[in-house]
Amino acid sequence: MKLTLKNTPEQVELIKAMGSRQQTVAREAQEAFAAFLGPVVQSVLNQAGTAGSIYTDAPYDEDDSPSYPLDLYYNDGANAVSVWSQNIAGGLPSSAVEGMAELKIATYRLDSAVSFLKKYARRARLDVISKGVERMAQEVLVKQERNAWAVILKALGEATSSGVTSGIGVTSLKAGSHVVPVTDESVFQLADLNRLMTLNKRINESFANGTPDNVYSTGVTDLYVSPEVKEQIRAFAYQPMNTRHGKVTTSGATAVPLPDSVRTDIFNAAGASEIYGVNIVELNELGVGKKYNQLFDQFDSGNIAPNGTNTAHAFAESTDELCVGIDNSKGAFIRALAQNADSGSSFTADPDDQYVQRAEKLGFYGSLEEGRVCIDGRAIVGLIV
Repeated sequence: MKLTLKNTPEQVELIKAMGSRQQTVAREAQEAFAAFLGPVVQSVLNQAGTAGSIYTDAPYDEDDSPSYPLDLYYNDGANAVSVWSQNIAGGLPSSAVEGMAELKIATYRLDSAVSFLKKYARRARLDVISKGVERMAQEVLVKQERNAWAVILKALGEATSSGVTSGIGVTSLKAGSHVVPVTDESVFQLADLNRLMTLNKRINESFANGTPDNVYSTGVTDLYVSPEVKEQIRAFAYQPMNTRHGKVTTSGATAVPLPDSVRTDIFNAAGASEIYGVNIVELNELGVGKKYNQLFDQFDSGNIAPNGTNTAHAFAESTDELCVGIDNSKGAFIRALAQNADSGSSFTADPDDQYVQRAEKLGFYGSLEEGRVCIDGRAIVGLIV
């Protein structure tokens, strides 16, 4: 993420004024720069985050208490749904049982502060000011992403559905689990994605255990994978693959190549960005030993052991990889986002008033308030590679 201030006469004059030794002049310039800063950082956060395509924003006035109406979800005999959310930033997402009413969303503040020596402002060092603002945005973005994915991975680790049986290509699947293993350990194949799509269909049966309306769910829309799994997808262009459940023999006797047209498309595009209509999204945070793997390993609580109750085959972040499938058509992931009534911006920046005159420093403090919730675990499935 790179943020650069334009070198215009107006911009230079404003930056120099922020470093003025006259307190009134410096304060007015800092307030003017802060008012400009908020929408810029908000735009950067909206574009740079990986969770933005998963969550649907539900804006609310910053002085209100956010809530979200729960629809009549399918197949809930107890007239209640499980909601995964956090009470504080960085906290463990918890599963709360909510009745069919207005869901109150717990929110938290994400903030960051940055400071400079006034001499950099007086010299109009736009590069230094830009780097400071960039750092502020990066710190908020890291906190934002971690909290967003914590809710996603907690929901995936705990979600269960009665429609999931051992008949979905795995004879010893943990009952109800939304996570299945690949057919051939450490190898991602089309057959595995095909089975994951079937799993999602079984999870999303109608309240009468039949076919739901397409408006309710269109199936897996996005698959989040590690760079290593994306490497295997690129290899589809030149390697044969298995077309049935079971391992590929060393001689390749059970494997066939993809059609030439498909292999050519993958080769020319340096890897498929879509398979079976499912968008393939690459995340560096996924992969053996990476932080989202570690989060999921902490959150699954042994619930997803892909081979029945044998915990020896449960997910292990040091050896296994996780692929996360999202059904974005359900709108199950909600972000309650506070908005300033005057500016309409969700990110608020203000001059940092902790520095006295003799410190010869100036700074800015920025924050936003949000809450992340998953209101339907049937919108998420996983694949262990």
